[in-house]
Amino acid sequence: MSMERGLHTGSSSASLVDLLDRVLDKGLVVAGDISISLANVELLTIRIRLLVCSIDKAEQIGLNWWRNEPAFGGTRKTDGIGAGEVARLEARIAQLERQLKTKGG
Repeated sequence: MSMERGLHTGSSSASLVDLLDRVLDKGLVVAGDISISLANVELLTIRIRLLVCSIDKAEQIGLNWWRNEPAFGGTRKTDGIGAGEVARLEARIAQLERQLKTKGG
């Protein structure tokens, strides 16, 4: 009887590995909405979208947000705004604020 359990467990884990391999290779999307209402008045709606796939598959379909996320070791892109540009914009804002004060008072 213990041999049967050992064989059964082996095939179950192989099936689980095969299933996981297929999910990561092809991808799996789970979508759902949760709505909370009171007296026919919708109070809260939560939309849930979950995508489970490998990194390779995610990049194939155009998902690579983790490359620009500092929390995941990436570097955030500034869309061409460097430190010099930020300093210039801050100086311009200060100048406009001074102009507003002189015209208003």
